[in-house]
Amino acid sequence: MFAINHAATALVIKKVYPEVPLVWILISVQFMELIWVLLNYLGIERTTTESKVTYVGDVHLAFMPYSHSVATMGGAAILAWLAIGKGLGEPDIGAAVGLGIGSHLVLDLITHRRDIALVPALNGPKLGLGLYENLPIPAFILELGYGAFCWWVYKGSTALLAAIIAFNAANLSMFVRSIPGIERGLANRPRLIATVILVQIVVTLVLVGLLS
Repeated sequence: MFAINHAATALVIKKVYPEVPLVWILISVQFMELIWVLLNYLGIERTTTESKVTYVGDVHLAFMPYSHSVATMGGAAILAWLAIGKGLGEPDIGAAVGLGIGSHLVLDLITHRRDIALVPALNGPKLGLGLYENLPIPAFILELGYGAFCWWVYKGSTALLAAIIAFNAANLSMFVRSIPGIERGLANRPRLIATVILVQIVVTLVLVGLLS
């Protein structure tokens, strides 16, 4: 999913664990994506594109077994739960952070093409329902609806709902080929893609944190 809806997921987890500081949860829902950005900058993981990028399906997360494999993300969620919950004696924070990391995997499995490996460094099958590539407009509706659902569960402010809707609407050109947007300048520029995503992550996490 796009950054705003990963950030919105933190609202649901906060509702379940109201005593946990929201900053822990916000970082957790995007922790593996931040690792992905770093690994793309370092050239360890790779992103490619078609010669022209007209929608999200033209961007290919070609190699990301370390930040976005089932084993890595599931392992990170369990490790965070054990380290924080058991090691630091903060069971609620540990559970909330573990859920946050795990939520990223679940949401990406729903929307990504088959680019999520089971285990790093193994040439096995890859997972993903492929909504972005095959059903971009339903994928947009799902993203928008999911963000609004997270707000509804949290019972947030009108300003928070407006921000979730606005950031989803800003991504519309990524789902509809005929609408030009920032994606037109992303072809064959993997580090720019990583930078755009990093900016979205930071802005949406801060905004959701401030408005919640």
